[in-house]
Amino acid sequence: MFRCASCGAFNRVREPRPPGQPTCGRCQRPLDLSGRPQEVDGEALWRAVEASPVPVLLDLWAPWCGPCRAAAPILDAVGRAHAGRLLVLKLNTEEQPQAASQLGVRGIPTFIVFSGGREVSRRSGLMPRPELERWALSSAQGGGPWASV
Repeated sequence: MFRCASCGAFNRVREPRPPGQPTCGRCQRPLDLSGRPQEVDGEALWRAVEASPVPVLLDLWAPWCGPCRAAAPILDAVGRAHAGRLLVLKLNTEEQPQAASQLGVRGIPTFIVFSGGREVSRRSGLMPRPELERWALSSAQGGGPWASV
């Protein structure tokens, strides 16, 4: 499943992928199938969490935060490695303080995993990719088949 960055709709893309550029079923704009993290505001975050058929890994960050900037390529790699099976979203806490407050964020970077429309796990602080990936995927599946990643 892939989230349209333009309208927020979730789109199923069959495997093997059809030739050409897939488009969103709702807005007809091209879909990004790379899995790279998508920036969201508070409203788009809640809509995505509630509607996502795949687990969501949320990165709460700010531009001035060194560890947040260091986490960016790690999140990009995790998102790309699990494109279509994990949705990685980024929320800038400087631009969206109300959403960060609603989530009870006390420090950044903070990572939250949502599955089935609810928060299932949370961690703060920079982690190496293997640790972040193992934690996020294991949390999303309740320690199930992803736990060995």
